[in-house]
Amino acid sequence: MDKHKLWKWLTLAFLVIWSIALVTPLDQKIKLGLDLKGGSSFVIEVDSEDISKKMVESGDADSVETIDRSELEKKIKEVQEIAVEVIRNRIDVLGTSEPEIYPEGDNRIVVRIPGADAETRAEAKEQISSDAVLTFKLVHKESNLWTRELMMEGKIPYGFKMVGNGELLIRDVAVLDAELDREFYETLKNFGNKRADFMLMEEKLKDGSRVFRPTYVERRKQLGGDTVADAFVTYDEMTSVPKISLELDGEGKKAFGKVTEQYGPKEDGSYRLLAIILDDKLYSSPRINEPIYSGRAEISGSFSVVEARQLVNVLRAGSLPGRVKIVEERTVAPTLGKDSINSGIQAIIYGGVGILLFMALYYMLPGLIANLSLVFVLLLLPVGMMVSAGFLGVVSGSLEGDTVGLPTLTLYGIAGIVLTIGMAVDANVLIFERMREEWKVGKSISGAINAGYNKAFSTILDANVTTLLTAVILFWQGSGPIRGFAVTLCAGILVSMFIVLVMTRLFFNTLADYKIIKTLKMASIPGLANASFDFMGKRKVAAVISLLVILGTWGLFIQKGDANLGVDFTGGSVITVEFDQKQDIETVRGALAQAGFGTANIAYQADLHGKEFLEVKVGTSGEESEPALNAVKALDGNYQDVKNDSVGSQIGAELKSKGIKAIIWALIGIIIYISIRFEFAYAMGAITALAHDVLITIGIYCALGYELSMPIIAALLTIVGYSVNDTIVVFDRIREDLHVVKGKSYKEIANLSINQTLSRTVMTSFTTLLTVVMLLIFGGGAVKDFALALFIGILVGTYSSIFVATPVVLFWHKDEQVK
Repeated sequence: MDKHKLWKWLTLAFLVIWSIALVTPLDQKIKLGLDLKGGSSFVIEVDSEDISKKMVESGDADSVETIDRSELEKKIKEVQEIAVEVIRNRIDVLGTSEPEIYPEGDNRIVVRIPGADAETRAEAKEQISSDAVLTFKLVHKESNLWTRELMMEGKIPYGFKMVGNGELLIRDVAVLDAELDREFYETLKNFGNKRADFMLMEEKLKDGSRVFRPTYVERRKQLGGDTVADAFVTYDEMTSVPKISLELDGEGKKAFGKVTEQYGPKEDGSYRLLAIILDDKLYSSPRINEPIYSGRAEISGSFSVVEARQLVNVLRAGSLPGRVKIVEERTVAPTLGKDSINSGIQAIIYGGVGILLFMALYYMLPGLIANLSLVFVLLLLPVGMMVSAGFLGVVSGSLEGDTVGLPTLTLYGIAGIVLTIGMAVDANVLIFERMREEWKVGKSISGAINAGYNKAFSTILDANVTTLLTAVILFWQGSGPIRGFAVTLCAGILVSMFIVLVMTRLFFNTLADYKIIKTLKMASIPGLANASFDFMGKRKVAAVISLLVILGTWGLFIQKGDANLGVDFTGGSVITVEFDQKQDIETVRGALAQAGFGTANIAYQADLHGKEFLEVKVGTSGEESEPALNAVKALDGNYQDVKNDSVGSQIGAELKSKGIKAIIWALIGIIIYISIRFEFAYAMGAITALAHDVLITIGIYCALGYELSMPIIAALLTIVGYSVNDTIVVFDRIREDLHVVKGKSYKEIANLSINQTLSRTVMTSFTTLLTVVMLLIFGGGAVKDFALALFIGILVGTYSSIFVATPVVLFWHKDEQVK
């Protein structure tokens, strides 16, 4: 054995050992995504408006309007960096297993909590949302006078009613909780148009009822919560009501002593009240009786024990330097994650076994070598995924945690593995068909093998580079599970190219050298071996059919409007729940209507085992959608969370924009690459075919009643990569035949080239569809929708490479005779 072959064998052995080491032991090395393990994820955004106000309050700017954009962005970035650590400290207190918390972009933070149940999720959401901004201010001297004037004039803030002698207010039960949100209380500060902030202090009466005391608080801050050294829960000796005791640090003690000394009781008997405010909520206003130099303070209020402990946790973790808001929330129940793993494994096994059997039966000994190469592709995927994750992270500037390692395995990652199995066969089929041609013209075994690889190389390279381009764009514009799919797809392309072009060639040459393989026996499809169909003669009929399908399906698409779009693009919430007994849809609709969601979409969805889940879609997200979830929870039948997706309208608009940009960038990249590798006419043919594929896939998919989402954009980009792969195979043969065949028209050569590659087109479409069908059968849920889009796209892409792409090139060279 020569040195070159020995080094190749040693390289393969090293990569296999490295790859196995990366995933061994499986339960420790492979991190499962939330869609497989269950849990919750939040996308948090730094509130730029709040940061602007704080810059004005701190004297960094005269007004919000005069703030320099670059300075604001710099401040937001600073807040993001601090907020990551504060939120990490808060989540760690919950004791959750391996939470992921990292910055995304310049103003967002991603929090993923694997295995979180409903209680943990609610507490995490509370910890994330709480600013924990503690401030000490003074109650205004004229507070009592001003509030009495308001009550006497009958001026009561919206959502409240006056009780007793007019000094106290109660909540108006007719007003929904959702209306009295953070923005409401921010606006409430201006009530009465005084030189102070109007605030409501909640008090609990002896009979257990809750009332609110109107109070005007000075706007100037006396002391900030950043001086808190420790916080803990204590209990009132008389009532056992929980309170929060604070201990201030050195600077805080000095400042607190100075404030209490300055505003202590005066000789004339006057005194001041200290307003203790947490997250813009007035909790207590104790009288300053004497200077306090010990640095100890107390927050009393209508706390439950749980609420008091939660507040202590956030105070200990530190306050956020600026307000943040949850703009996206997704939850998957652990049971659904387990089902997803099982269905994914089934899809891999059945898809893999189907391809192995087909390749062995159709291509015989070469097929067995191809099967061996598929095994090695799967073995080397971990190395490929690590390299791809690092490469894509560097390219997009978004390495999660700034580390390179195995990416988190998601449900779409499993879909990528299944698809990799199907697409890895493509290169083998290309080479085998070329080897068959070379063997038929009388070349030796070694000659046919080497000629097959050499002639197929440029086609394989061009096809895989364009698919790789779509994977990079998908990672760049995608997020979360979609990036997992992009990494897997990218890894599959790189690994399969290495195995097929280097290692399987080594296998073949080694077998040929030792005279183990003496002939190339392969089956063939009747009618395709020497096919001579007049495809170009039918191009006008095909054009009419395509046009009718596009017009028909897109007519329906336009008619349905936003109903074609999922919450990923429109914003809103999708609540998926399970009950012990099936709920009548009208009963659910009535409960939601009472909660203010009369236009909610309600339907039942079934999994692979026939189990039905209730799915409710509403147009609001976050806190605004909570009443809908509570209305569903209140129904009889032992409610259980299955999956909840809540996407803010801003995120929805951004995802829609990203989806469109991803497709446009992919098309531009393909135009440039094909123009360089072939010529502009071929680029126009490929782009026309891709536009045709995307339009028909979207049209048919939505006509069947499905909604577009970010995973479907991922499917469309995969279709773009697959379709251009198919098209390049035909283009490459046309380019070759133009140099070999003389005296024929461009139309005749185009027909000849399509017929020559027809067997390969049918074979690769069949093997890829086989794996997609396995995803359709076993995928379930969102992956089933993803697989359906792929199924439609692969069929349409196979058709367009023949009847759309090539006719466009022919139009560019019409009546041209090859000399």
